[in-house]
Amino acid sequence: MNQETYTGGCACGAIRYEAAGDPVAELHCQCRHCQMRSGTGHSSYAVFAGADAVTVTGDPQIWRIAGDSGNEKLHAFCGTCGTPTHVTFAANPEITAIHPGSLDEPSRFKPTLMTYGIRGLDWDRYDPELTILEKGPPA
Repeated sequence: MNQETYTGGCACGAIRYEAAGDPVAELHCQCRHCQMRSGTGHSSYAVFAGADAVTVTGDPQIWRIAGDSGNEKLHAFCGTCGTPTHVTFAANPEITAIHPGSLDEPSRFKPTLMTYGIRGLDWDRYDPELTILEKGPPA
């Protein structure tokens, strides 16, 4: 583990974040909600754990929705440029999932897992080396 800091933010710079340490998971999610919200076959996330693992500056807009699991997700995005930056979870506020496309160095994202593979679309190709879960990870 490199224990370096991950930094990123929105396209216009109004929202910035810093994540300390390494992600506990790096994954793609094919749940229907992630498909619709991303406008493609999946969303991608670098997941950080710990109450102080991710520090956000700026004032993101929040969109609340129940995911396929039934758990409430709080999607943060920039109200100016619309960039999605991160997701938190009402049931587990110590988890923050960062959208790797918003990282300053998006090439650091190395997914190993695909969740909600049961909802996968034939045209959404992925690395066959990924571990595929039919639904979400075990609680």
